[in-house]
Amino acid sequence: MDTNGNFGGASFQRLRIAQVAPLYESVPPKLYGGTERVVSYITEELVRRGHEVTLFAAGDSQTKANLVPGCPQALRLHGKPELGCSLQLAMLAEVFESARENFDIVHSHVDYWSFPFGSLANVPSVSTMHGRLDIPDLFPVYHRFRETPLVSISDSQRAPLAEMNWAATVHHGMPRDLLRFNPHGGKYLAFVGRISPEKGIDVAIEVALRSGVPLKIAAKVDAVDKEYFTNVIEPLIKPPMIEYIGEIDDVQKSEFLGGALALIFPINWPEPFGLAMIEALACGTPVIARPCGSVSEVIRPGVTGFLASEIDELVAAVARIDSIPRDRVRREFEDRFTSEVMVAKYERVYHRLIGMDAIAPEFETQQAAVGR
Repeated sequence: MDTNGNFGGASFQRLRIAQVAPLYESVPPKLYGGTERVVSYITEELVRRGHEVTLFAAGDSQTKANLVPGCPQALRLHGKPELGCSLQLAMLAEVFESARENFDIVHSHVDYWSFPFGSLANVPSVSTMHGRLDIPDLFPVYHRFRETPLVSISDSQRAPLAEMNWAATVHHGMPRDLLRFNPHGGKYLAFVGRISPEKGIDVAIEVALRSGVPLKIAAKVDAVDKEYFTNVIEPLIKPPMIEYIGEIDDVQKSEFLGGALALIFPINWPEPFGLAMIEALACGTPVIARPCGSVSEVIRPGVTGFLASEIDELVAAVARIDSIPRDRVRREFEDRFTSEVMVAKYERVYHRLIGMDAIAPEFETQQAAVGR
């Protein structure tokens, strides 16, 4: 994209964009935090491309955009996550009250909380859905706001609510040079993210024990999962074979993921995306995963890793993971999952919405034409 806003032969005018983040973590997060991390990647790349961006987020966020705090400090690490919904409502009111004067488009990342505001505002808005959408008790909320333009982060994510007004699927991306490529790897399996039953950490431990390859676990434990961790997982942690490290930051992540033989990602739920997978790819580290949710859209078997449903198959994948060239894994990341690729697709969404009073439900079959 040049200084005149030309990218890939298409003309993109400079836009005034509001990015609305959850208040649970800072943007970017200091430790764990998928949604807020992606919001940071989007925001900084939009600024780099010359757009005028205002970020509504926790006050301890770091950004080159104009920061408008929704609360002084991110809520989780300061022990006040229960305030999230209430404070986000106040923040959304502030966003949309002056949206027509200040923004060409509002991009929300706070799930369905923004829907009523967007439906009443006279400025285009779009919501990226970062979580699971297969909870039947919430279907009435989505159906009430069926016309709200939405972005899915994988094709599989939108399946339970196929009738919604899907503007596009935009896979997550991250800065090209955030994590270092390691051409050599190491001799352990890595697990990154959150310890909970649906993440399959018990399966990861069993695969490590049966394959004879050590497992290192870099993950947070939410309050709701502490009993599971204490009763089920903690008794299985026996260094040096099974080692629990805790939460890590981006600096530590380069060394942790880059130094691994493979990322083990044995989820048993419809994962909307799985940021840890592309973090591993950025380091050149292949992924061994169960083909649930978005996984089959992110990992190409034999190219960036292996997919398997059963433990025996996962153990077998560990034995042949050295057949995956790490430089090819890194190239796949650069071709498909950088911030530039992601934000080029979001620019297409913004311009379509700004140019139309309403967007018809449509599967974005042409989204790969820009930025891939």
